[in-house]
Amino acid sequence: MDGVRGEQLLGDVEEIVRSVVDAEVTPRWRRLADSDIEEKHGPHDLVTTADRQAEARLTERLTALLPGSVVVGEEAISADPDLLGLLRGPDPVWVIDPVDGTSAFVRGDTGFSTLVTLVQGGQPLLSWTYAPQLGHFATARRGHGARMDGQVLRTAPREGLRLWISNPVFRFADERAAIARLSAAGVETVPCVTSAGLAYLEVARGLADGVAFFWEAPWDHSAGLLMVAEAGGTSLTAAGKPFSIPGGNALPFTVARDADTAARVVAILRGDAEAGEERR
Repeated sequence: MDGVRGEQLLGDVEEIVRSVVDAEVTPRWRRLADSDIEEKHGPHDLVTTADRQAEARLTERLTALLPGSVVVGEEAISADPDLLGLLRGPDPVWVIDPVDGTSAFVRGDTGFSTLVTLVQGGQPLLSWTYAPQLGHFATARRGHGARMDGQVLRTAPREGLRLWISNPVFRFADERAAIARLSAAGVETVPCVTSAGLAYLEVARGLADGVAFFWEAPWDHSAGLLMVAEAGGTSLTAAGKPFSIPGGNALPFTVARDADTAARVVAILRGDAEAGEERR
């Protein structure tokens, strides 16, 4: 994507995202009726009227903005999982999470965001992360950096290792064991990520060293992966490879401030003997 078109899209999509969130999400925050909330796959997997309406509006406006583009949205995939195959096709794909952190949104907490990423050939090209109640809007463009509220984002070294952990509601025994290994290694862990997008933002801003994730839904990760990469960070899966947006990743994985930090976190999560030696 050429520079002029990329910059134009960054601005145009930011305007669209702000407009849709202001119309469909913000007015429903702390005003949801019981009829506005449904369970998808259990009590911790919720969808609201705000999710559905925002995704529908974003889908309409983004595909009109970029003719020939298609959409992979969280709510559309819930209805038709085969749509994930679009990520492996040649067309530009809008990856949308209309309300990332729906449980927080339902509770009336501020920890939710709206995530949009333009992906082509499995690679993220542009991304938008909007946290309306926190007043933050971040954008990233492949090869041209990341910004939040007009300021350049950069990961940063810190004393020790501070790691955010994905929502503990979804942990199985092996996940709990992996997290226990982090604590045993002296890693400071911050539990319960309510919004993946906000966790990525903490890393890109230099406020956290990394995040440990145990799922690979592309709508949760696409925007943040590009943002952190453009801020100087990286991702690494349990197989020792960068995270692949089209899927098939070995879990868990981490996004971290730099390659060395990512390698250390993954080694601890896997329980590598080398990681144990390092701790001693």
